Amino acid sequence: MTADRPAARPAEAANSVPSRAGSARRTVLLRGGTVHSPADPFATAMVVEGDRVAWVGSEGAADGFAGAADEIVHLEGALVTPAFTDAHVHLTATGLALTGLDLSGATGLADALARIRAYAAERPADRVLIGQGYDETGWPEGRPPARAELDEAAGGRPLYLTRVDVHSAAVSTALLDLVPGVAGRDGYAADAPLTRDAHHAVRRAAYAAMSPAQRAAAQGAALDRAAAVGIGSVHECAGPDISGEDDFAALLALAAERPGPRVTGYWGEAVTGPADARRVRELGAFGAAGDFCADGSLGSRTAHLTQPYADRPGHRGNGYLDAAAVAAHVAACTEAGLQAGFHAIGDAAVAAVVAGVRAAAERVGLDRVRALRHRVEHAEMLTAETVAGFAELALTASVQPAFDAAWGGEEGMYARRLGAERARALNPYAALLRAGVPLALGSDAPVTPLDPWRTVQAAAFHRTPEHRISARAAFTAHTRGGWRAVGRDDAGVLVPGAPADYAVWAAGDLVVQVPDERVANWSTDPRSGTPGLPDLTPGAELPVCLRTVVAGNTVHPGPIG
Repeated sequence: MTADRPAARPAEAANSVPSRAGSARRTVLLRGGTVHSPADPFATAMVVEGDRVAWVGSEGAADGFAGAADEIVHLEGALVTPAFTDAHVHLTATGLALTGLDLSGATGLADALARIRAYAAERPADRVLIGQGYDETGWPEGRPPARAELDEAAGGRPLYLTRVDVHSAAVSTALLDLVPGVAGRDGYAADAPLTRDAHHAVRRAAYAAMSPAQRAAAQGAALDRAAAVGIGSVHECAGPDISGEDDFAALLALAAERPGPRVTGYWGEAVTGPADARRVRELGAFGAAGDFCADGSLGSRTAHLTQPYADRPGHRGNGYLDAAAVAAHVAACTEAGLQAGFHAIGDAAVAAVVAGVRAAAERVGLDRVRALRHRVEHAEMLTAETVAGFAELALTASVQPAFDAAWGGEEGMYARRLGAERARALNPYAALLRAGVPLALGSDAPVTPLDPWRTVQAAAFHRTPEHRISARAAFTAHTRGGWRAVGRDDAGVLVPGAPADYAVWAAGDLVVQVPDERVANWSTDPRSGTPGLPDLTPGAELPVCLRTVVAGNTVHPGPIG
């Protein structure tokens, strides 16, 4: 892929150089590749004017635009798609994992402790050590680090170490000492990972101890990684128990100073009336949603279940919001014209959310509730009744297919926590789509990596075959779905007038993949005009991002300048 910049026309010389802020007059012609667009399923070229797509069409017709273009990009067979939207991320934590202590690859307890020691030695000036991603379920020892082990590995310094699901944390004694009264909080354990209120308290202390430079470096690293993998927009799921107001404000300020990716912020806190809704808006949040938690996670056994965990008899997890609390939040948000939403994983939590949203609809009107596209994060343990409830109430399901890839299957973490039968029912994407429930795909980074094509692959090749959806449907949910979740139906697709948010990929042959050869066979016929996508069969080489553009600005130049 190469780029030509024709000689600037006298009246437009200033527009021949790309601007970080973009220009309504600057014109870029991309040609000689494949453009994934419903406007022309056989398109090979695209024209961008300023921050908008102006035209999509054939190579022959592109000649007519060449003379007026400020830049011509020769795609040399590359694929152009809408940039991805990751509908659920935690950017500071993701950046800390990228730049700091990432234990997701630790092979066991001894390896994890060795990595902590090495990290502590490398950062003698850090006031607090922060690590991510340990998963004891795959370690030979089968247990997380004990507090004394962490104290020794961290050299007596404050250490905050989240489990892979980020719903519990192993911490050092020095960090506990920064939180007076932590031993009396719900979720405290004398020598085990902390959950619930105790976990939230130590997380606040750990994040507060970070320097502004440490925070900015982490956030910038996360945004850079998103751009490098073709992500043009992210939904940051923040809140008082997740990252705090200072972190949220700093992130939004940083995003506003950069050309991309775009950051839509959600604040997970209860809204009880107009004053609360006004405060959410003043924070810069798009909605009072994201990780406003109705329960916890399956890995930490804090997801709220109707029946006990298979590996902890009698324990059903933790419900943080009942239907009445959900109804109050949704009604207040709807009255204020503010999008609401919840984190809900277990079947009891999901049922409480559906019941609460339905009660709110009875109070303020179903049409008003549906219009705001309130959302549910994760929504893993669904029943036929709750799927129908999502459709009835127009709830967006913000889901993470990589969870199934990581923890699904007959011997995965889900099966250990729930038993094989219940585990097979998790993440039923096909049932959601059949019911007409809108999907928005994401990663929950740093829980799973920023890796959009692998996310699409995980949905198309779900470990439970009946839950699989077509690659096309998953791709749409990971591009246009995130935009629709924030009320934008004009974006996430390459058609004239749409925002010029796109990515260029080195990809192999394009195909039309469906989860079952009996389903949508018509769409595999070239005469149907269905745009193809890269082959996502497990084991196939996934596309490589060559360039990411947001609002007409190149935010990741990739290997081709």
